[in-house]
Amino acid sequence: MAKFRPRPSANPASIDAGLVLWLFRILVPLGGHREFVKSGGFENDALAEGLGLGDWIDTGSDAFDVKAVRSALRQLHCKAEKQWTNASLPVCLRNNVDQLSNLVGLSATDCRVLEFAVTLHNERILDDAADWLGQLSSVKVFQVLSVVLNLPESEIRASLSAQGILARSGLVSVERCGSSTLRGKLDLLSDGFADLMTSSEADPISLLRGTISAAGHGNLNLQNYCHIQRSLEILLPYLRKASKTGRKGVNIFLHGSPGTGKSQLARAIADELGCELFEVASEDADGDPVSGERRLRAFRAAQSFLSQRQALIVFDEVEDVFNDGDSLFGRKSTAQVRKAWINRSLEENPVPTIWLSNSIYGLDPAFIRRFDMVFELPVPPKLQRERILRDACSDLLDPERISRIAEAETLAPAVVTKAASVIRSIQAELGPKGSATAFEQLICNTLEAQGHRPLARTDPSLLSDVYDPCFIRADADLKSVADGLVAARAGRLCLYGPPGTGKSAYARWVAEQLDVPLVVRRASDLMSKWLGENEKNIARAFNEAEQDGALLLIDEVDSFLQDRQGAQRGWEVSLVNEMLTQMESFSGVFIASTNLMEGLDQAALRRFDLKVRFDYLRHDQAWELLCRYCARLKFPEPPVDLMARVRGLTKLTPGDFAAVMRQHRFRPIETSATLVAALEAECAVKDGRKARIGFL
Repeated sequence: MAKFRPRPSANPASIDAGLVLWLFRILVPLGGHREFVKSGGFENDALAEGLGLGDWIDTGSDAFDVKAVRSALRQLHCKAEKQWTNASLPVCLRNNVDQLSNLVGLSATDCRVLEFAVTLHNERILDDAADWLGQLSSVKVFQVLSVVLNLPESEIRASLSAQGILARSGLVSVERCGSSTLRGKLDLLSDGFADLMTSSEADPISLLRGTISAAGHGNLNLQNYCHIQRSLEILLPYLRKASKTGRKGVNIFLHGSPGTGKSQLARAIADELGCELFEVASEDADGDPVSGERRLRAFRAAQSFLSQRQALIVFDEVEDVFNDGDSLFGRKSTAQVRKAWINRSLEENPVPTIWLSNSIYGLDPAFIRRFDMVFELPVPPKLQRERILRDACSDLLDPERISRIAEAETLAPAVVTKAASVIRSIQAELGPKGSATAFEQLICNTLEAQGHRPLARTDPSLLSDVYDPCFIRADADLKSVADGLVAARAGRLCLYGPPGTGKSAYARWVAEQLDVPLVVRRASDLMSKWLGENEKNIARAFNEAEQDGALLLIDEVDSFLQDRQGAQRGWEVSLVNEMLTQMESFSGVFIASTNLMEGLDQAALRRFDLKVRFDYLRHDQAWELLCRYCARLKFPEPPVDLMARVRGLTKLTPGDFAAVMRQHRFRPIETSATLVAALEAECAVKDGRKARIGFL
């Protein structure tokens, strides 16, 4: 039998004294030696060498005396307990733990547990030794830590309790379900946290990389959000007061379509309040997505670490937490599984938090009611869209093109800034005209990919250069009506009559007289297949017009105002109710147009201040309009013999002239006679007669 003589130093430079002592306690009093010392040798030669048992490594299996080795192991353990009871861990780890302790108020026991958990996750040799203890229950974990750290088990339990600072801060938590290895039962804040704690001394916030991070300053300011001014007038003083008084449970839920500027708004708010802004990470240091459970722990840590700072926290993409379940298969979301904890956090969190989401659908009402404020950040109204386009693209687009692009009601700020960034990088190669065209192409592609309509090729708010309300046949003096609206700055009109008689054009002309923007919505813009979405779209249209100080024109309004007495489905009634509610509360000028007056809800009709019938052109109007278009086309005055043919067009409208002029772009009109022939063809279609092919 080989005689064992302990080496002069059983603590090689490669292993810290504190770590060696933990290893001895795992192997001797906790019984890990049963797996470590086998009949033929050591289970881990590197560990044997590190503990001072190197003389036994090469003795051969026949000469390897298990009993003697275990006796030597106990002797080394006793020596280590005497020599290294107060041994310290690496300076870097110790200093980082001290920083976190000062930040969140860790006890001495908390610090020791944190040091051990970090080392366990970062040192393979300690992890391997702990694995020899087998699968551990939560109760067994407390016992093991009590022995390894030489602390009373009651203190270990208190330190790792759900109410303890380690758990509340997310630094260390015990996986209480089932059994696992010691490393599997002690979960750290993030996957990279152990490495950060042992690699370098840093500011405590930088130790939380992959968990929370400081948000940079935004590219926008609050002036870019005047379309939600009413909400900001409540939000800003509330956050200012909460920050000053240390109010707890301050949570703001902000939702809106992607690209509307939610993250930028959070940064603008922080800048306005003079607060630091920190973001809960949605991906780790390697760029991999972080689970909802991990993000909640990161949020909890941020609340602990930042409670003494003038700070705001932004939790973006909250769908990861609140809406990551699957109702079809009965799987609850992360928030629903942790409902009690979420509710408590929303009521007690010390750092004001702004929660950002692309949608509020699927959010449990029990959570919604716990937020101090819930509001939507919609796509900016047209005036705001024009301002954003001018700020971002004045060197790329002319004013006329900016106005036309701003007509896109689904154009979010992020789409504009991204397209501008791409085009500006290749502006020299494209040239001025090519840059503008390419910018529009990128916008169109993005809008279509999002399921929206592409950009209009012409500005729908522009009137024909020959427009004059005297060419509209109506049962009211349209010029006097416009003058009255200019004076009152408010009114509700219903324009009805056959298609093409000039209802929409008149609304555009009134907007010009009022010198206000025009917001146009058609039935196809507002109708949705989703229950309740129609009502929201109607409300959004009125809100946008209110914010822009615009005239609101809703075309084909009969789709929303059908008589409720004949309604067969509940949503048909709610649709009319929503329209009536919005009409009554709207303070500007609202014009509705319809081709179908019959069947409209009588209560809705009473809400209109004036109902004006538009009809086919009178003979004198038709002839005068023909003369105007001939002059525009640089034709001589039309011969008198055409007057009889024009007189025979009893269903002629201004819209027919517009349609013929569009044809002129690809099928030129060369004389006044061919112009009349084209008008006859348009009217023949309305009469149900076969239109003549070509022109006279």
